[in-house]
Amino acid sequence: MAGFRQEDVELHYEMGEELGSGQFAIVRKCKEKSSGSEYAAKFIKKRRLSSSRRGVSREEIEREVNILREIQHSNIITLHDIFENKTDVILILELVSGGELFDFLAEKESLSEEEATQFLKQILDGVHYLHSKRIAHFDLKPENIMLLDKNVPNPRIKLIDFGIAHQIKAGNEFKNIFGTPEFVAPEIVNYEPLGLEADMWSIGVITYILLSGASPFLGETKQETLTNISAVNYDFDEEYFSNTSELAKDFIRRLLVKDPKKRMTIDDSLQHPWIKVIKRRNVRQEDHEHKPERRRLKTTRLKEYTIKSHSSMPPNNTYVNFERFSQVLEEIAAAEQGLRQLERNRRSCRDDVAALLSIYEEKEGWYKEESRGISGQLGTVRQELQRTQAQRKKSQEDARGAAQAAGALKRKFGRLENRYEALAEQVAHEVRWVEELVRSIAVDKDRQESAP
Repeated sequence: MAGFRQEDVELHYEMGEELGSGQFAIVRKCKEKSSGSEYAAKFIKKRRLSSSRRGVSREEIEREVNILREIQHSNIITLHDIFENKTDVILILELVSGGELFDFLAEKESLSEEEATQFLKQILDGVHYLHSKRIAHFDLKPENIMLLDKNVPNPRIKLIDFGIAHQIKAGNEFKNIFGTPEFVAPEIVNYEPLGLEADMWSIGVITYILLSGASPFLGETKQETLTNISAVNYDFDEEYFSNTSELAKDFIRRLLVKDPKKRMTIDDSLQHPWIKVIKRRNVRQEDHEHKPERRRLKTTRLKEYTIKSHSSMPPNNTYVNFERFSQVLEEIAAAEQGLRQLERNRRSCRDDVAALLSIYEEKEGWYKEESRGISGQLGTVRQELQRTQAQRKKSQEDARGAAQAAGALKRKFGRLENRYEALAEQVAHEVRWVEELVRSIAVDKDRQESAP
């Protein structure tokens, strides 16, 4: 990973006590050797293989680091340094030692709405900064709302744990199943596109608990909780909200809205009268004089809630993001898309088959017509062929007869030639005889003339 120091973290930091742990992360207190400053070292176990479920994927770690590098706000934890070894990535973070906000408030005997809104305003300021950078925390809950130092007059809120935070980019649809069921928005439960609005729902749940000590959607089982969230099934029980102002309830109502587009944005919430004017403005003076006890919220139930949540809630489950369930949903969605595509293909195939059948029938008629024409032509050709074959046979027979006649003529010519040669020889013999006869006559004549 670029920008991660490939050194032994203990060369630079002295490790101390463990501050907390999660499924794949351990947080320890540490001291920087060069400056003596105290920090928190978060050891994140790296996933060795992409197919493994043990450890955190490189992509998730890099996303958390990139977000922490980008944010710098007084109400958000800050990143100081980063180290990496073979098994872990170690984030050196600002030390937040004041504990959880709810634990701090539960220690009080009572809590006024003014005090509650002072802390809530800090939470909203931190979220406002994140949302201005299009960053959604996606895991806002009491466990991740800490105090920098509780032993000061006005403790400062710190938002921590950005393990599942995402930067929401315009045009990129983002879905996932993650977070803590008690605080997640309906769009997470229903696996719908997510945005900054999911954080606002969580703030509504946190405010509800802060003012009443009761959780609005918490059921006996996780499934019941998720069902309540999806149905937005909650109310303001008089038992819990008898001392709560209508403005506070209105603030919660405007956040616990199922449609994200109709939910208050962070800007809207900061402009809400309950937050905008922290000083109590709906209580007449006589109310302070005659019923001051009704204007303060008892923290007994909040204390019970914090005790119960600490005993029942597993360690920080930032990275327990229901990956398998998410993957199953994605596979189901892909399968449904595939089935829809298959149905479209089936209809298209049916239309294609009908078109092909029509073309086939048209072609078949044409072929039959052409076949009849060709059959007639073939019959004519066959007849011509038969006539040709008959003529060829007759020609062959004539040729054989001519050959036989030629042979006979040749033989006759041979005989005539032999007779001619015999006659020629006989003629030559006769000529020679005549010549001899003539010569003998001539000799006899000369002899007679010369005789006295």
